[in-house]
This record gives sequence, C-alpha cells and structure tokens, in this order.
Amino acid sequence: MASNPYEVEHNIQAPTSQPHRRRPDMSSFTSHLHQISQDASQPHRAGPTPVDTAALYRLVQDQLATLRNDAPDAENQRFLEQLMGVLEGDIAAPPDHVPGVTQEYLDTLERVPRKALEVDDSCPICRGKYLDDKYCLVVELPCHGRHRYDLECAGPWLLSKGNCPMCRMDLTKKRVVEVPKDDEEDEQDDVDGLYG
Repeated sequence: MASNPYEVEHNIQAPTSQPHRRRPDMSSFTSHLHQISQDASQPHRAGPTPVDTAALYRLVQDQLATLRNDAPDAENQRFLEQLMGVLEGDIAAPPDHVPGVTQEYLDTLERVPRKALEVDDSCPICRGKYLDDKYCLVVELPCHGRHRYDLECAGPWLLSKGNCPMCRMDLTKKRVVEVPKDDEEDEQDDVDGLYG
C-alpha cells in the first residue's frame, strides 16, 4: 500500500517481495579498473602500479567473501574460498599488469538464450537460479567445459584474471579459426561460373 502522497498521486505500489539475489556489487571494482586503465593509457605511465593491481584484486576478493558468508551450501562456499585463495596470491605478489580480458571481449561472449536454460541451472558464483531473474544475462565461456555464469558474477573475474573461474583456461589467447584452403582451380571455376 502506498504510504505517501507522491506514491498515491503517481499510483506507485509497494514492491512485492522478490527473491534475494546473491550478486556481487562490483561498482567499486569497475570504477577502479576504469581508473587504472585510463592511467595506463597516459603517455607518462607504463601501467598500473602493484598497489593499484593489488587493490583491484582485493575488491574482487571482498565481494566473493560477502557471497561466501551466506553461501547456500558447502560446495559453493568451497568454490568461493578457492577463488579467494587465488586472489590472495595476486594480492601478496601483484602482477605488473592486469592480465584480464577486455570489455569488448565480455561484450562478445556467447549469450545463452533463456529457452536453453533448465529450471535448476544456477550460476556457480552466486548460486542464483538463472530463470529466477526475469532479465538474466547468462554467458557461456569458450573453455573446454563451456562453463556458464551470470555475466555480472563472472565479469570482474574475467576482467581481472582473464581465465575461467572453474577450469582456469586462459581466455586472453586469441581464438584461431582455420579457414580451409581451396585449390586455385576451384576458385577460378567459381569466378568463371559467376561471370559466364
């Protein structure tokens, strides 16, 4: 029931209870990554400092710790602790650059259509069921396991680490697509076929 005159006048109804979504809030991560990426593009800076890189990993680790604190099961808790452990190593000995994928890479990841998802399919990171989200954005990574994640959950890991959170396959390497070579005669025949 609307409680103030503005809500009454604009027919704003109280929200119905929605399922609790366990998604990391990565706004600080995104802001920090953008800042250190812009700094690296300046001619006087070679790249992010180790302090910048360690801070980036700490932001991801803190969000994973938040998810771990209310993990729905022991398996999810162990997975999140494993990811946090990997990040702890990077915080202790930060790399001289952020080895993650680019935003453009994230934008081109294969999206999983809603109709291809099963009712019980869930994100390994947040453990939220994909279909519980009316506007879910699920991506499938090009790793050997073809692992699927909520883009919101996997994005920070991919941008900072550049590998699949589950199998650790390096996703920063360019995919090589082999184009079959035709004989020159076949190509000549095709050209002749088009024009005469």
